[in-house]
Amino acid sequence: MAPRTRRALFSVTVFLATCGVLGSIISQKVAAQSASDESTLRDSLHQFTNVYSLVEQNYADPLTSDKTDKVIYDGAIPGMLHVLDPHSNFYDPKAFAQMREDQHGRYYGVGMSIQPQPDKPADGDKPATTKIVVLAPFEGTPSYKAGIKPGDTILSIDGKSTDGMDSAAVASLLKGPRGSHVSVTMFREGSPKNLVFDLVRDEIPQPSVDLAFEPKPGIGYIHVKQFMETTSREVGDALDKFNDAGTLNGLVIDLRGNPGGLLNEAVNMSDKFLQKGQIVVSQKGRAFPDQVYRAAHGSDAKYPIVVLVNRNTASAAEIVSGALQDHDRALIVGETTFGKGLVQTVFTISENSGLALTTYHYYTPSGRLIQRNYDHMSLYDYYVVRDGSSTPKDKSNLEVKLTDSGRTVYGGGGITPDEKIDNVKANAFQNTLLQHYAFFDFARFYLGSRTIPKDFTVDDPVLQQFKGFLKNSKIDYTDDDITKNIDWVKESIKTDLFTSQFGQLEGLKVRAEWDPQINKAMTFLPEARALEDHNKSSQKPLTTASR
Repeated sequence: MAPRTRRALFSVTVFLATCGVLGSIISQKVAAQSASDESTLRDSLHQFTNVYSLVEQNYADPLTSDKTDKVIYDGAIPGMLHVLDPHSNFYDPKAFAQMREDQHGRYYGVGMSIQPQPDKPADGDKPATTKIVVLAPFEGTPSYKAGIKPGDTILSIDGKSTDGMDSAAVASLLKGPRGSHVSVTMFREGSPKNLVFDLVRDEIPQPSVDLAFEPKPGIGYIHVKQFMETTSREVGDALDKFNDAGTLNGLVIDLRGNPGGLLNEAVNMSDKFLQKGQIVVSQKGRAFPDQVYRAAHGSDAKYPIVVLVNRNTASAAEIVSGALQDHDRALIVGETTFGKGLVQTVFTISENSGLALTTYHYYTPSGRLIQRNYDHMSLYDYYVVRDGSSTPKDKSNLEVKLTDSGRTVYGGGGITPDEKIDNVKANAFQNTLLQHYAFFDFARFYLGSRTIPKDFTVDDPVLQQFKGFLKNSKIDYTDDDITKNIDWVKESIKTDLFTSQFGQLEGLKVRAEWDPQINKAMTFLPEARALEDHNKSSQKPLTTASR
């Protein structure tokens, strides 16, 4: 059998296996399908194989192995699943491996973040090309220990040029078995020749909590990027660190942009703030028994909590937000969250491919459905074209539920915040500087001949050097642009300087200390304290799934 025919057969087999998994799930633990239903399923599968056979034999161009994969992996299977809902999905071997890596929170590589940037040639008549630039090495990793710096350009990996590669292809070459060597050739501005680094790949942790510090004495701040296998442990470590430093008088949990992740980690994280036995979330489906998840250990912590969310806070992050809101344990501030309340169970199909199929709906302790409506809606409209306001203007169609203390909350469309904090959008001037990598490149220029101390501030001489750098880089601006955006400009300069000089963690701290939404969230801590005190004095813990 020819390789192309074998590949096509495998692709069709995967599709049929996927259909088989769907069929078995649909019939699992429910009444057996009628003979007519089974006959309809067989007829549908037969029709697909007939259509595929006609395409393979008669399409104008030959079906190469790559095109066959696209027909099955990018067409037939996703098309079938997306008719069901926006979140059921199929993972080919590469995507399946990436999903597992994200859940584990670690991989084997050299430890650096990279991104493509335009590389303007010296000859203005030639088209601009793209280069792969190091944003920052991760502290403690092989890249960091070897002295790789932000702004270094990756020219080749093990002798293979990176010309024409995107960042995903470069990242793939940098990954490999633990203990294996990889040679990376870099261009560094100001260096008389290219630099060659012989790096030994190691386990690279991807922390779920990338920032945990006290922006003010006694006030803790935790940013949770997503929910993976280490999330609850990392949150617990951060809380221990705050308590070891002194009395924790308040906590801000930042879940903005958190896409979710592992359900059990959302439950375990919530357990660190709720009382023992309180419901965290319940899930209801058709083919499997309903389940209720409770706080197994509980906490007697007394400090107030504010949870900061936005329109991209989703899934497991909404579970935590909803549980803490329903039990009046935290004040939720920001924008209405994404509204992803469908539970996907991952089934392994074959050859390390997987099917993430929706099997349950999530409900908060008060009985709110987290999922928003997706009927008669394209994927683009569902994910991109959404109402960007902080809270729905018309709540008449939303579910009405009550928290433990009797406050009104709404379901069926994400988690509605108790207090609005609108997103800060970049203006045209800010976008121009970001698109030209002005702060990133200025940091490399500024630190080329000096170092900065930890108490560094962006004063007038630094601003003048920045303006001169913009002019030399032919980036248009006016003094009025700088004046109107002075706080943002100073913060952006300092962030990139600290990232380059001291590492990513210090750069993240600079940005967080300035962030207007984080600072606004901290002002609601007294309100969160009053909410918790009122709830503890007047209510008993909620122990039923709905009311």
